[in-house]
Amino acid sequence: MKQFQAESKRLLDLMINSIYTNREIFLRELISNASDAIDKIYYQALTDENMTFNADDYFIKVSLDEKARQITIEDTGIGMTESQMEENLGIIANSGSFKFKKENKLEDDHEIIGQFGVGFYSAFLVASKVEVISKVREESSASKWISTGAEGYTIESSDLNRENGTTIILTLKENTEDENFDEYLETFKIRQIIKKYSDFIRYPIKMDITTSQLKDGSEDEYEDVTEEQIVNSRVPIWKKNKRELTEEDYKNFYQEKRFGFDDPLTHLHLSIDGNVSYNSILYIPKSTPFDFYTPEYKKGLELYSSGVMIMEKCEDLLPDYFGFVKGIVDSEDLSLNISREILQHDRQLKMIAKNIQTKVKNELEKMLKNDREQYLAFYEAFGRSLKYGAYTDFGANKDVLQDLLMFESSFEDKYTTLSDYVNRMPDDQEFIYYATGESKERIKKLPQTEMLLDKDFEILYFTDDVDEFAIKMLTKYQEKEFKSASMASDKTDEAADEKAQEEFKDIFASMSSNLEGKVKTVKASNRLKSHPVFLSSDGDISIEMEKVLNAMPNANAMQADKVLEVNVNHDIFTSLQKAHTSDEEKFNLYTSVLYNQARLIEGLDIEDPVAFASDVCKLMN
Repeated sequence: MKQFQAESKRLLDLMINSIYTNREIFLRELISNASDAIDKIYYQALTDENMTFNADDYFIKVSLDEKARQITIEDTGIGMTESQMEENLGIIANSGSFKFKKENKLEDDHEIIGQFGVGFYSAFLVASKVEVISKVREESSASKWISTGAEGYTIESSDLNRENGTTIILTLKENTEDENFDEYLETFKIRQIIKKYSDFIRYPIKMDITTSQLKDGSEDEYEDVTEEQIVNSRVPIWKKNKRELTEEDYKNFYQEKRFGFDDPLTHLHLSIDGNVSYNSILYIPKSTPFDFYTPEYKKGLELYSSGVMIMEKCEDLLPDYFGFVKGIVDSEDLSLNISREILQHDRQLKMIAKNIQTKVKNELEKMLKNDREQYLAFYEAFGRSLKYGAYTDFGANKDVLQDLLMFESSFEDKYTTLSDYVNRMPDDQEFIYYATGESKERIKKLPQTEMLLDKDFEILYFTDDVDEFAIKMLTKYQEKEFKSASMASDKTDEAADEKAQEEFKDIFASMSSNLEGKVKTVKASNRLKSHPVFLSSDGDISIEMEKVLNAMPNANAMQADKVLEVNVNHDIFTSLQKAHTSDEEKFNLYTSVLYNQARLIEGLDIEDPVAFASDVCKLMN
């Protein structure tokens, strides 16, 4: 028995236990090697006038023998001589495919999948014994390589019933408590793995498939019939000409890949050539996955290299805010590590990701411009993701996303973009105004919106808990700053407030004293019309933000600096003045009720509901 080199023995052990994390990868690797072997015959035929390449003669076949516990992978490729077996299989990580590309100068013009030389050894993930029988056209006999693992291998003469090609026979390991190797003897399982990883290998992958069919001449008697079938699709949809495909083709591919249980809202078919080349089909779903806004949801695109699936979810291809996008990317330019399971974080990957980000953004902008109804359907499903994107990473992506954001508005009670809002602003309006609340119906009733609506100033309704956080990160749009309706005022109001504040300073001082620790201050407000009081905030944290932050797990009791604003023109203020002069107990009662009333209006809990009910009853006596 011949021994692997010491380095090869260590690498084989490392590979089986560390490099490959998914056992079913073995079939992908062996089929990819078989495809490479057929490619090499094709490349030889291009330069050898004595050879012809008839595509119909070339195939890969996978067979199962449940009794012998064996899987056989056959190909009609170039084959190996005994010396090539010694070189390619006796030295782990010595890639015959890579060497073939170098010798034939095919780096820029042709695809060969396996270039690292360890894929073959993934067979030992499931096999206790591996046999390789291979023959080249020029040799009269075949050679047989046999190994049971890191202890070594043998090579001997053998027979092969084809002019050239390779047959690999895997004898599966025995089952353990943790591993069921018998599942790889099930036709359904093997076919599933082929469809998952190797569906778009360019050569036909054949299997003997047994189905139950009616016997000839019988209406109710069935028999098992075994037929050889091609189980892979071969030509991927993303490499077809767009003009050859229909909307139904794209929809069917979406369903076949199980990207969602809905229909896609729209799709992008990309064929990019440049510094990095790739083909891609991307989908924007119509509805939100049930777990989309949970930590369990994993974004990412299926990643292929030359038609072979490398990763089911490549997260690096999508920014989080476009995490709703489904689809595939296939590139020949990516640098892969030796196991083809882990992608190196290289320049090509970043270029593809940046290009995809631009393409998705452009598609959404086009939808927003040309089909507002369709965009609204998208936004209702995934608008929250865009708003989170504008907020997270300290607003690093706000410029990318700000034109895609929409909010409900007082203008015609419809959603609006920030651009549309600014275009409608009258000349005397300085700020983009917004108000926060649980619903637009509730916001419309807020005291602080009265003045703005009287002036016919448009108000954005922030009903999503992330809205105000996103806007705080934007700070302004087209040089127009955002301002809460709670902070809105004009010069006339400000002058009147200052006058009233001075005139009734004793009343406000007494109220502030009564509410010490509950509000930062009490002040006069001429912004109110029909309401006696409301709560505003002074500082970066608004009252709505306080509610959101305190609802989070492990919240640290974030508090807005609250200001109780009092309408000095309201009838209740007259009663407040009288009480301040003649009845301290009643004044304190008024102050407490007005403060709790303001909390209720803002959707805040009352600190002591029983005491509040008692205070109201006292006022009714």
